[in-house]
Amino acid sequence: MNLHLTDNIELAPKFDGMLPDDTSLWTDRLVLSAVIWLSRKLDKPILKLTSRDYKDAGLELLTDYNGSAYDLNIKAFDALQHTITGWPGGKPGTGNFMRPARELPYPKRIIVFSPHPDDDVISMGGTIARLVKQGHEVHVAYETSGNIAVGDEEVTRFMHFINGFDQLFCKNAGSDNGSVISDMYLKVKEFLKNKKPGQPDSKDVLTIKGLIRRGEARTACSYNGIPLSRVHFLDLPFYESGTIEKLPMTEKDVNIVQELLREVRPHQIYVAADLADPHGTHRKCTDAVLAAVDEAKRNGESWLDDCRIWMYRGAWDEWAIEDIEMCVPMSPEELRQKRMAILKHSSQMESAPFLGNDERLFWQRAEDRNRATAALYESLGLTSYEAMEAFVRYKL
Repeated sequence: MNLHLTDNIELAPKFDGMLPDDTSLWTDRLVLSAVIWLSRKLDKPILKLTSRDYKDAGLELLTDYNGSAYDLNIKAFDALQHTITGWPGGKPGTGNFMRPARELPYPKRIIVFSPHPDDDVISMGGTIARLVKQGHEVHVAYETSGNIAVGDEEVTRFMHFINGFDQLFCKNAGSDNGSVISDMYLKVKEFLKNKKPGQPDSKDVLTIKGLIRRGEARTACSYNGIPLSRVHFLDLPFYESGTIEKLPMTEKDVNIVQELLREVRPHQIYVAADLADPHGTHRKCTDAVLAAVDEAKRNGESWLDDCRIWMYRGAWDEWAIEDIEMCVPMSPEELRQKRMAILKHSSQMESAPFLGNDERLFWQRAEDRNRATAALYESLGLTSYEAMEAFVRYKL
């Protein structure tokens, strides 16, 4: 199963300083890309670009084609302005005029698909908090256990706690149930003591690591006001290889996603589009969601008629600004709330696994990326925000 994300998302042609001779190729997206290119090249806000600026860059035909530099600038500025919204689920009572998210239905049922148990808050934590605050029914679906990203010392710490809990409360109360805990404590302790470098974890250790990440995810969701009844752990089978190298994505994975979609019948779906994910987990997770959506289309499932899909990026990359179709701003307080939600995933805080040469932790990468997006909008002459989260729509 090999889906192509770009088949159903409208990415702008990347302007490289030269316009095609054929004006029929001058789409609105290419024109926007060209104006952004010139604005950034000259370090001038879009609305301050002059006819002379376009002429000196060899783009005078572009202003002639659009009437004038003023008309062209307004067109490009408005296109970017209309991507910005503080209401990612749609604002009731305002109609759908030039807004990325439609007004109705309100409130919406929403599923945020998170490949690992922290990608949701890393990638769109500010948007999630905003959706909850604005009254939508937000579900978060954690697609994999994320167990291989937990260090052995975390297992040791939690086993010390549960063993101590057993001794203090179970055994002192005369309960025999604690023998399971004592036996497992000794078993895990022995395994970790004798574990060789590069050796895969035992099934028991992987289960404990998965439980650690589940607990962190629940804590982060509770912090954002999401009821635990709307927190779903899918544990897609392709991930459970016990090693960095994953299994192929199969119908079993797709069927698990299908079941959740049919249960929730969402009006909005958010999925990861981090194709730079170094181990392919994000890609396989998103392929499973899109395959489930395609199956729903083939089956004529009615909920899909009123559903929109938005794609986010996370710790590795950001959308090009000419591709962004919805951008959700954050205040300093909202960015701080996003950081706190990320920090609830404490097993990922001391060191961030699998980041290559980038030594920043996930919350640092997220904040830097969100601030950079806001700074780019500001440099083009739009409103100055502390940070922004960007999305591209997947066309059904």
